[in-house]
Amino acid sequence: MNGIAAPIVAHEPAPTQDFLTARRSVSVVMVVYMTGAALEESAQRVLADPLVDEFVIIDNGSTGAESAHLRGLAERDPRVVLKSGHGNVGFARGANLGARTASGDILVFLNPDAFLQPRCIAELVREIEGRPAPCIVGGRVLNSDLTEQRGGRRGEITLMNALMSLSQLASKTTAWRRYEVHWEDETVPDRAMAVPTISGACFCMRREDFDAVNGFDEAYFLHVEDVDLCWRVREMGGRVLFHPKAEVIHLGHTSLTSPLRVEFHKGVGLARYFRKRAVGVTQSVIAWVMSPVVVGAAIVRPMMWRFRGRAG
Repeated sequence: MNGIAAPIVAHEPAPTQDFLTARRSVSVVMVVYMTGAALEESAQRVLADPLVDEFVIIDNGSTGAESAHLRGLAERDPRVVLKSGHGNVGFARGANLGARTASGDILVFLNPDAFLQPRCIAELVREIEGRPAPCIVGGRVLNSDLTEQRGGRRGEITLMNALMSLSQLASKTTAWRRYEVHWEDETVPDRAMAVPTISGACFCMRREDFDAVNGFDEAYFLHVEDVDLCWRVREMGGRVLFHPKAEVIHLGHTSLTSPLRVEFHKGVGLARYFRKRAVGVTQSVIAWVMSPVVVGAAIVRPMMWRFRGRAG
């Protein structure tokens, strides 16, 4: 795995044969762009899962070696459907292309630097069946040391708590702790629970639910499209669920893309999200006025990471 450590949680029994034969078909959708060494391991784990009927890979742009590896996968395994040559159209458009390409009844969206753990897909598929529509079930996203990752389960994301979170004031200042939107330090539930927002690193939706909400909003290029999708599901009266037993290890920051560029897109996405959610003239004006502040706060983060690294 090219030196990347990816611990595996204790193995659980494989799904029963009844479940394998009676279940709806599953397509995993993965959008790839300059992922780096994690891609090979992530793809191997997808194809090793007995519930994966189809693996749709949308290549928004890869190195020569990565492209060759993906073509090899498609040639060796008939479950792999590879789409490439369209350029870097962004995550939301790429994911929607993957959903349109996929033939499965249930769509599992997975980041290319995320490693499925035993029974992750089985737990997602079992949980979503029978749920009122529309529904999203997100997995428990872990760091490589198996601690829960920031962003896997979150509260309602507002302009105020986003700024408090980006600046880290909510996590470091007791008086502003109420603005903390991340819940990874909360007690892990023993079953799936409703939350306002889950991570786009690993989640599933029934095809009919994904179509009902018109998929991802393609005006987002990178980041926040998952937040927007959760909000629209809830606006339609649906449910967003965090599933503690559907585990995935997400490395994060593996892309060869500049962190500054990534955080810029995150800031632009957040600013757009707040403008989109604004109700009435007053909220709209505030959202527009604060847009540069949100983008600026996001851009400052990688600069601070670099400064702290050098200072350390």
